[in-house]
Amino acid sequence: MQEYISNQVNTLRNQKSITQEELAERLQVSRQTIIAIEKGNYTPSVLLALKIANFFKLAVEDIFKISYEK
Repeated sequence: MQEYISNQVNTLRNQKSITQEELAERLQVSRQTIIAIEKGNYTPSVLLALKIANFFKLAVEDIFKISYEK
């Protein structure tokens, strides 16, 4: 069974009506980093995951989940 990290960053960002560029600026990362996270192509560091959670005022576990693929 394959484990991977799924996330709600795209959904949360759209709920706040902010662009990928705006979120990237607030988190001090590149827009490409936000794109990669939203697509599931990049798992953020603990530091970045905490920054994202802080930005959305949620627990890390509410944004990032371990998913399983058979």
